[in-house]
Amino acid sequence: MDLPWDDRVLGALVAGQARLHGDRPFVTFRDREISFNELHARSSAAAHHLARLGIGHGDKVALMLPNCPEYLFLWFGLAKLGAVEVPLNTAHRGDLLGYMLEQADVRCVVIQDQLVDRLEQIPERLARVERVVVASPSGRLPSSPLARPLTPLGELLEGAHEPPKVTVKPSDIFCFMFTSGTTGPSKAAMLPHAAATAFIPVHLEACDYTADDVLYTCLPLFHGNAQILSTMPALVAGARLVLAERFHASTFWDEMRRTGATAFNYIGGMLTMLYKQPASPGDRDHRVRLAFGAAAPANLWAAIEERFGVTLIEGFGLTESGAVLCNYGPQRRAGSIGRPTRLYDVRILDEDDRDVPPGTIGEIVTRPNTPHSMAAGYYRMPEKTLEAFRNLWFHTGDLGHTDADGYFYFVDRKKDAIRRRGENISSFEVEKVVNAHPKVEESAALAHPSEVGEDEVRVVVVLREGETLAPEELLAWCEPRMASFMVPRFVEFRPSLPKTPTARVEKYRLRQDGLSPGTWDREQAGYRLQR
Repeated sequence: MDLPWDDRVLGALVAGQARLHGDRPFVTFRDREISFNELHARSSAAAHHLARLGIGHGDKVALMLPNCPEYLFLWFGLAKLGAVEVPLNTAHRGDLLGYMLEQADVRCVVIQDQLVDRLEQIPERLARVERVVVASPSGRLPSSPLARPLTPLGELLEGAHEPPKVTVKPSDIFCFMFTSGTTGPSKAAMLPHAAATAFIPVHLEACDYTADDVLYTCLPLFHGNAQILSTMPALVAGARLVLAERFHASTFWDEMRRTGATAFNYIGGMLTMLYKQPASPGDRDHRVRLAFGAAAPANLWAAIEERFGVTLIEGFGLTESGAVLCNYGPQRRAGSIGRPTRLYDVRILDEDDRDVPPGTIGEIVTRPNTPHSMAAGYYRMPEKTLEAFRNLWFHTGDLGHTDADGYFYFVDRKKDAIRRRGENISSFEVEKVVNAHPKVEESAALAHPSEVGEDEVRVVVVLREGETLAPEELLAWCEPRMASFMVPRFVEFRPSLPKTPTARVEKYRLRQDGLSPGTWDREQAGYRLQR
């Protein structure tokens, strides 16, 4: 199902699906049901009221909200204005939050009432922020010293209003999605409207979604997975989307039965945690027929499918590119990240951007076969854009290889990034906080394999001469200054870090060394984060 070019604009797509499906339920959240008509009406009201606040085409509005229908109303309302959604992780705080607001030129922040204090802690970083909209279940605004107007979110969603007449093109930017930095700050990937729908033809073909399906996601809307790989296919297929607030392995299949879900999205660690639950007669007592995601453990693939009675469909992609590989159909291969779809060209290249033969490890690179189907670059970072998109290829920073039949396999990350339970973590930003401690001379943050898949955060620390520091003290310093998922699990103190002749830290040597006997483990020590 290829979407007409004019339908690859989010506002027009919502309006068209409302005309087609009317009052049929689209979103289920807790005990609420939102129809296609209500999504269209509420997002139009949001566009109308945001315009009255001065938000227009190209303006950036940050959304710092947990999963809720209001997030969808705002996302599509901003799209109808031609404004830019800037999703922010609700765990962000301190310097990183301030950096993102400044880097993205955010004019308005929509934030949960319980998180307003995060803004109060960084007043010097809010110079461009003109207004703060507060989502409060009680409808009451918190008392706040912020020197700018606070607006209740409810006021932006009231009434029957048409959005302003604005020309929005598929090439216009709908979202700045931050991607983790490695040797520098996080980058805001500029995603066009057309990119939000680029993968849908293959996605619907791979999963065979219809209007009878119920797609379940417990992944956060401030990440691309829940937006692009759950909400968008449900919208286009006329299916129902069940929006959950978080993942709970112990009650997951109860949720599947309660909601009538027929499909869910996952990240690899979720499957491992589900498999580690005690076997139950309810493991197959559900309507779920497939699960779509990434990083399913190859050694458990067949066992997971057999135990739970679901078909696993894998994709590979990044914030900038969307899903460019897909492993589906009767020719699926466990452990493979798939083959290129008709929508993208994907290769394995060497350091000189030359093709390598099957079986040879190189960098995974890609480019679209349709216009505006990938990020248009990094906002206010032209050098990083040129570096990533050099020689007419987007360089993913991931290493892989192909087999003789053209299947791709992920090997490792070329870039120095950490991925913990679905969150991409910048080692640069972890080190920035750790190095700011007055007793720390320098540090190196790196990934350590997690027992449930993906990574845990490890930090190797060199103290200033004559100083002592307990791991608990270091974590107490980190917690108010970084998101909880970034706080290191493993802390090791060393007299020095291995370096190249040009003074670059050789993290590969730290990885080879592994955890030393003296490494402190937050979980074994029973240290509890103050979330």
